[in-house]
Amino acid sequence: MTNHAAFAAEDAVTAVAAPAQPGRHFASFPPRRARDCRKAALGRMDLATSGVLMAGSLLDSMKASSPRHAMSPAGADHEEWIEKHPSALEWFEGVLAAAEGKQIVMFLDYDGTLSPIVQDPDRAVMTEEMRDAVRGVAQHFPTAIVSGRCRDKVFSFVKLEELYYAGSHGMDIKGPTKVSNHKAKADEVLCQPATEFLPVIQEVHEKLTAKMESIPGAMVENNKFCLSVHFRCVEEAEWDALGRDVKAVLDDYPKLCLTKGRKVLEVRPSIEWNKGHALKFLLKSLGYAERVDVFPIYIGDDRTDEDAFKVLQNMGQGIGILVTKFPKETSASYSLREPAEVKEFLRKLAKSNGTKKG
Repeated sequence: MTNHAAFAAEDAVTAVAAPAQPGRHFASFPPRRARDCRKAALGRMDLATSGVLMAGSLLDSMKASSPRHAMSPAGADHEEWIEKHPSALEWFEGVLAAAEGKQIVMFLDYDGTLSPIVQDPDRAVMTEEMRDAVRGVAQHFPTAIVSGRCRDKVFSFVKLEELYYAGSHGMDIKGPTKVSNHKAKADEVLCQPATEFLPVIQEVHEKLTAKMESIPGAMVENNKFCLSVHFRCVEEAEWDALGRDVKAVLDDYPKLCLTKGRKVLEVRPSIEWNKGHALKFLLKSLGYAERVDVFPIYIGDDRTDEDAFKVLQNMGQGIGILVTKFPKETSASYSLREPAEVKEFLRKLAKSNGTKKG
């Protein structure tokens, strides 16, 4: 079985907790940081470690990241994987023990985490029960949605103004738009490191949309600072042609790169910025950078969330939780099977914090 990069669950449980500042959740919001994040992202993306698709591997990568059938949850491999990435629900008391005395900061992916994966991306709406669960967590902890989607589209799905939203894989970050239980609203754009790429992204969107018209089921989604070419509804026999068409368009745009997700190809600016950078930027903006009494929790289901899991792993703080029904390589330390379990985890977390304060 593949060796999975993840710190052991028992390490998280026995972590030494530093004293927390009672009642402190949101720091007063800092001045605009957009210029700072653009400066931080000036370096070109490291193509060796970013998951960028290299020549000759496109079709194989599409198949590897988009399994046709869910793997069986039974068997020795699954048991071994679960030992390394135990259920965050079954080990909930251990998670609480690791976070004891620390400030929890919650980061949530959207598709496949707060809503199920659906055939039509525009119909990936979350339930009212899930919305209530996210609202409950946000009443107690700083909470951000970190998605590959356009920030405005994610907000239209979630509809909670007290959250932070990081769209376009963290390339478009904005603060809360209303007063919450924590601090006054911070309705301003905080970080847009890829603004200079907007014209070329729009140009490539038009070209890709025209190319995909000949492939039944293909869809190009404009996520403002990046593009998503969805092939969930495309027959597998057409995947090679789709990949070649996408690559042919991008050959004329060397400052853009191609990455993969679950039945989606992502076109992004070749800058050093991803969901992991967004996580670090938000922690810094909230005043929690370099502090040992902080416990970030990131929940996500796709390859793009691995960048955030790796950041937490390298920090040695907090936990990553992978949402999946079958074993796969991950840097997360815990797992949940589906959005329904994510909802239950969020409810338990909010309830446990309310009980402590009660």
